[in-house]
Amino acid sequence: MTLKALQTSFRPWLGRSAKWLLPGLSVKRWLLISLLGLLLTVLGLAILMRLTPIFYVTRFLQVLLQVATRYIPSYVSGLLVVLLGLFLVWWGQNRTLGSITEVLMPEGQDELVNRLLTHRRLNRGPRIVAVGGGTGLSTLLRGLKTYSSNITAVVTVADDGGSSGRLRQQMGGLPPGDIRNCLAALADQEKLITELFQYRFQVGDGLAGHSFGNLFLSAMNEITQGWEEAIMASSEVLAIQGQVLPATLSDVQLWAELEDGRLIYGESNITAAGGKIRRIGCTPPRPPALPRVLEAIRNAELIILGPGSLYTSIIPNLLVPEIVAAIAASSAPRIYVCNIMSQPGETDGFTVSDHVRVLDRLCGRRIFDAVLAQKKSPSPACLRRYARENSAPIEIDRQALLHMGCRVILANVMDEDTTPQYVRHSPYRLARILMRWYSRTNGMERRTATSKLQ
Repeated sequence: MTLKALQTSFRPWLGRSAKWLLPGLSVKRWLLISLLGLLLTVLGLAILMRLTPIFYVTRFLQVLLQVATRYIPSYVSGLLVVLLGLFLVWWGQNRTLGSITEVLMPEGQDELVNRLLTHRRLNRGPRIVAVGGGTGLSTLLRGLKTYSSNITAVVTVADDGGSSGRLRQQMGGLPPGDIRNCLAALADQEKLITELFQYRFQVGDGLAGHSFGNLFLSAMNEITQGWEEAIMASSEVLAIQGQVLPATLSDVQLWAELEDGRLIYGESNITAAGGKIRRIGCTPPRPPALPRVLEAIRNAELIILGPGSLYTSIIPNLLVPEIVAAIAASSAPRIYVCNIMSQPGETDGFTVSDHVRVLDRLCGRRIFDAVLAQKKSPSPACLRRYARENSAPIEIDRQALLHMGCRVILANVMDEDTTPQYVRHSPYRLARILMRWYSRTNGMERRTATSKLQ
């Protein structure tokens, strides 16, 4: 066999073994500590039996080396011993880890090493709190989980439409729809879990129209001691990265006062009413926050509001006063992600500054440091399609934002489908921009702190 053929045949084995030597796996150190412990155990037993092991081992090695150097030059015998030792270390490590891999990861060592490296990297990611609801929050989570596994999704519980609304009326408690979407977005097997959880039964007395995910969470609530435990148990079953928490455990119902004087009750009815919202609130008023939500906000290194419907996805979370106070008191970078398009019945004719103004008025103060807005407008064909639904791009009025003292970040974070013409935030572009902003903000804070010390 030629040298080139030997290299080709051994390269896969060498490549797999070399990966185990990469830093950050926390595997090699424990193997070496185990080996050292075994040697010390054998040495201690020998001492207990008064075998004077150090003397005999030293004597044996001395005789062995004398015999070896008598017939083989030291530069040859030494090299052979070194090579033999290295081979035994490599062989033992490869076989040990191979046995572990067969049980934990039948796909092979490469997949196991990659997963360990990814796990270590994500565990070192920043502690992120994302506040919102609807498809906007689950879209954001899908991108964020590639940067950190220390994610807390704070989800609105005001939904009262569709399958969630029916379950809420029939069984009481929280609407499971938005919680379901966030759990699926953070799940390890995201694609499969999303398809499974979003599957809607087409037939069946009482089943038609319900999604499997909503029924799963409702059943889990019945099995466990309540919604908080149900969500925790579901998170374990789905092996999600991070945690999903409802903003409150109260049975919250939204109400809105429109400019024409109408008072509309119910999240789904507010959008359908088709009027301009003057005030918004909930019953019961001032619902208590889930304690774990407040703890997550206190420990957060980055807080993100949105994207999502202003009045029906983001604001319901901010109707919990303790959440507003916790975000306002946080020293972490805080950013609001504005929607790309206006929503009929909610934000008709709104600009970016209008969104900021509504949030400031509701919270009684500015609770974020910057607002992120889509830079490029959708295609003309897409704009025509949205115009038929009385929707338009959110205008970026920089002068008004500057006058309000609001920092605006413009970036292309949009995905556009050609059939049908539809725009949404790109999970990965959005997450990349947010993490880049977080890194820059942290860097600036460190430089400012250093200059103050000097």
